Amino acid sequence: MNTFEEEWSRMLSGEVYDAVHPEFLRRLEETREKLWEYNNLCPSLTSAREAILRSLLGACGDRVHVNQPIRFDYGCNIYIGNDFFANFNLTILDEAEVHIGNNVFIGPNVSIYTACHPLEADARNSGVEWAKPVTIGNSVWIGGGATILPGVTVGDGTVIGAGALVTRDVPAGALVGGNPARIIRMINQ
Repeated sequence: MNTFEEEWSRMLSGEVYDAVHPEFLRRLEETREKLWEYNNLCPSLTSAREAILRSLLGACGDRVHVNQPIRFDYGCNIYIGNDFFANFNLTILDEAEVHIGNNVFIGPNVSIYTACHPLEADARNSGVEWAKPVTIGNSVWIGGGATILPGVTVGDGTVIGAGALVTRDVPAGALVGGNPARIIRMINQ
């Protein structure tokens, strides 16, 4: 068995890694403990919520508001810019890094995934997986119920319509929607 540090490095570099290594499971549990505390705090305790959020995230800018509840896998692989708002039920599976720019607005029930699993049942059942990073640019609005899949980059000034399933990169200034998401039109053009 590889050391945890080797497996963690493999995870962050997009290589196949052992996702059921005991240390991964321990860290997932540790994150869930902090999330439980965050999600169960009185909403008026903004300073306490902010302190927990900052302890979870890899980086967090100024004027960040995240409505309860939230779900992350590790949290430490999530990097959020300034002037960020996320509505209820944000889920980010951060096996790879997730970078979110400035002035991003996320509606309720949005999911961002980085984890990938083998198609073959035997490989999938063995607990191996890999991850692809997600990048969301500046001044992006993600509508309620949207899902962003592993490896996607969303360009600056983009609007992702409610319920969209974003399976591939989105250029700057696009309005996208549907399943799978497609460009509906370019904004301000």
